[in-house]
Amino acid sequence: MTITDPQVETAKPNVAIILLAAGASTRMGVPKQLLPYQGRSLLNRTIESAIASVCKPVVVVLGANCQHIRSQVNQTGVEVIENPEWKLGMSTSIKSGILSLSKCSESIDAAIIAVCDQPFVSAEIINNLVATYCSTGKPIIASRYAETLGVPALFSHKFFSELAALRETIGAKYLIEKHLSEVFCVPFPLGVIDIDTPQDYEQLQMRDSIAPLEK
Repeated sequence: MTITDPQVETAKPNVAIILLAAGASTRMGVPKQLLPYQGRSLLNRTIESAIASVCKPVVVVLGANCQHIRSQVNQTGVEVIENPEWKLGMSTSIKSGILSLSKCSESIDAAIIAVCDQPFVSAEIINNLVATYCSTGKPIIASRYAETLGVPALFSHKFFSELAALRETIGAKYLIEKHLSEVFCVPFPLGVIDIDTPQDYEQLQMRDSIAPLEK
């Protein structure tokens, strides 16, 4: 009979989460990171979901309007870093976040890439990515919505070098499509809702006002 160490059976991976919030919100006209929704900014809602999840550390990457946005982030246990190259595209923010993980005292097994303009990202959604990673052994766990795969998405550490090597406006979705055979997807229907324009924000607020009537 083989005796298994119970500590091995219950070992959990160290999964970080990187929240991308460096964009200039040019289509919105104001920093969308700070748009209020249900009493909190979009960014703070996402940060609080990340803090409530199993992920550690929580890394927030800022760029445009960095000082103003940083002053609105007051949660403890959050590492806020500035991407000075944010104008070159999302890839530079992913790189900044991934490189920051090398400073962690513990080795990181995987990282979730998420954005702050998907208002329905929750701790449950984040934890489901981690649980699926543990149960399937697949190195990439992506969210499925609107017949596509995207973020939030989890990447095993074996993809960290590729994430850090992305260029210009290429995001995490590129790696998901490149390594499709190594991807497992989880449903996140509300992931299709992201806030890029004033019209998107207006529709979000209208949706919130209609929702109670539907219950």
